[in-house]
Amino acid sequence: MSVRRDASLAAILTVLAFVPTVSGIGAELGDLPKRPPDALAVALIPALTLPLALRTRWPATCLAVVGAAFALHQTMSLPPTFGTVGLYLALYAAGAHQERFRRATPIALTTAYVVLAVVLHALGSPRQIPDYLAFYLFTAVAWAAGAGVRRWRAGEAERRRLSAQMAVAAERARIARELHDVVTHHVTAMVVQADAAQYLLADAPDRAAESLTAISGTGRRALTELRSLLGVLEATGEAADRTPALGKVSDLVEQARLSGQPVEWTEHGSAREQSVDVELAVYRVVQESLTNALKHATGHPTTVVLRHAPTHTEIEVTTEGPAVTPVTPSGGRGLSGLRERVRMLNGELIAGARPEGGFSVRALIPSPGVTHDPGARL
Repeated sequence: MSVRRDASLAAILTVLAFVPTVSGIGAELGDLPKRPPDALAVALIPALTLPLALRTRWPATCLAVVGAAFALHQTMSLPPTFGTVGLYLALYAAGAHQERFRRATPIALTTAYVVLAVVLHALGSPRQIPDYLAFYLFTAVAWAAGAGVRRWRAGEAERRRLSAQMAVAAERARIARELHDVVTHHVTAMVVQADAAQYLLADAPDRAAESLTAISGTGRRALTELRSLLGVLEATGEAADRTPALGKVSDLVEQARLSGQPVEWTEHGSAREQSVDVELAVYRVVQESLTNALKHATGHPTTVVLRHAPTHTEIEVTTEGPAVTPVTPSGGRGLSGLRERVRMLNGELIAGARPEGGFSVRALIPSPGVTHDPGARL
C-alpha cells in the first residue's frame, strides 16, 4: 500500500513540475542568473521527483538522488521548477523511515549543504550567510518533522505492545480464577461425597450408592465446565465475549445438597437479563461460597439468598456453626479472586466470620451502566 501511495505522489509531483502555472514555485538557494530552458533542465526534473516512489522503502537512496539532483540544478543555474519541492519530501521521508545510520545522516547532510553553499558562493551567488542559514533551517525542519512522526509511531507501537501484554496478563488471571473456581468446587464436592460413601458402605449401602451416583454427576459437570473453559481459551475476540454462564445458581444449590450440605435457597425479585460477566460473577460467588461451606463447615446449615433489583444483583451466602477456619489452603485465589472479579464490575464483596458464629459472603453487583456507590453498605 505504501509503495503505491509513494508512486502516486512521485507521479503527481512530476506532472505538476511541467504545469506552467506552478512550474516557477519551488526551492531556490543559489539565485544565480538563470539559463534558458534546455534538454538538461527537462531531464533533471524526473531526477528530482521520481525517486520519491522509493521514499518509504529506501529513504536514504531517495534522499541521495534527489539531493544530488537539487545540487546540480542550483549550480547549473537551471530555471525554477516545482520539482525541487521533492527535496523537502525526501528529507521528511528520511527522518520518518530511515533505519540505518540515523545519527550519521544529519552530519552528512550538513556537510553536503556547507559544500553546496561554498560552491554557490564561488559561482557568484548573491546570497548571504543569513540566507543560507534560513534555507538550512527549512531543510532541518523537514527532516525533524519526519523524525518526530517516527518517534510518535514508535511510541504508539510500544503502547500497543504494553496494552497487549496487559490484556494477556489479565486474561491469564481470569482463566486462573475460572479454573480455580471450577476445579476447587467440583473436586471438593467429590471428596465430601466420597468420604460419605466410605462411611455408608457398611451400614447403608443404598445411601452409599446415592453418594457414588452424586460423585459421577459432579465429575460430569466438572468436565462440562472445563470443556467450556477450553472453548474460551480457543476463542478469540467476540467469540470469547459471547461465552455463556456455565450453569444456574439453583444447580449449585442442588449439587451441594447431594454432597450432604443442608442448603436453603431463596430468590427475591424477578431476574432481569444481565450481561454475561454479571451472570458469571453471580454464579462464581455462590459457587465459591458453597465450596468453602463444604470444605470448612460440612453439615452445618447454609443459606443462599439472591436478590434482584432494577439497578443491581445482591448475593448473600451464610453458613452457621463455629467460626470457619480454613483447613486446606486455597492459594489465595478463592475469595481474593472473587473480590477482583466483582470489583472489575464496579461492585463490592465482603466476606468474613460472623459474630454469632459461622461465615458469610455478601456481594453487590451493579447492572451494566450503573455505578455502585462505594459509600453504600451491603
